[in-house]
Amino acid sequence: MRTLPPERIGEGPDQPEPRWPAIIAALAATGLYAGLPESLAVGPRWLLGAVIAVLALGTVLTRRGGYHRMNILLGHLLSGTLTLFMLWSLGLLVKALPAHKEAPVALLRSAVALWGTNVLVFALWYWRLDAGGPHARDLRAGHETGSFLFPQMTLEGPAGRERDGTPWSPQFLDYLFLAFNTSTAFSPTDVPVLGRGAKMLVMMQSMISLSIVAILAARAVNIL
Repeated sequence: MRTLPPERIGEGPDQPEPRWPAIIAALAATGLYAGLPESLAVGPRWLLGAVIAVLALGTVLTRRGGYHRMNILLGHLLSGTLTLFMLWSLGLLVKALPAHKEAPVALLRSAVALWGTNVLVFALWYWRLDAGGPHARDLRAGHETGSFLFPQMTLEGPAGRERDGTPWSPQFLDYLFLAFNTSTAFSPTDVPVLGRGAKMLVMMQSMISLSIVAILAARAVNIL
């Protein structure tokens, strides 16, 4: 009997979690970034889009081919690339605020775009890292442990199960909701954070969001 190479050990279940929402989120973050002014973008406008497109295609191909270790590596590279570009542009935005290099409207639009990018990027990180990532979660029935304590994990009966009756497990939308609340309230709302690494990520996201909101407030006061 033919054996699988090491990188293909551990095939997914018959009905794994769909990955297309995460790909759409990555492309949406790239689109928001492309809307930044030239002075706030890193390199040419097409650079981030080209890199993310290649990495996203790589994640699709490696997942379909069963190369899960390579799929995980490419997924982390994709999220890391988005994070690096976002932080770099945020630094340029902070630098541009006192220098008045950009028009007020362009500066406000850039801050809003980076705020939205922040939500999408950290939703991707939470989704990729929680409980070993989507592939590891697919191999288990339900979601009993992880870095985040979702309300469904504590409920019995139908509330703790999917519509088809299977044990509840988080999907990308759940992590997007968590990331949105973290950027809006500067802390998780209904999802306690358990893992130390996850706490660091939540702190980083809150700090970025707070910095962007402070920029918006400073610009608004300056305009008034």
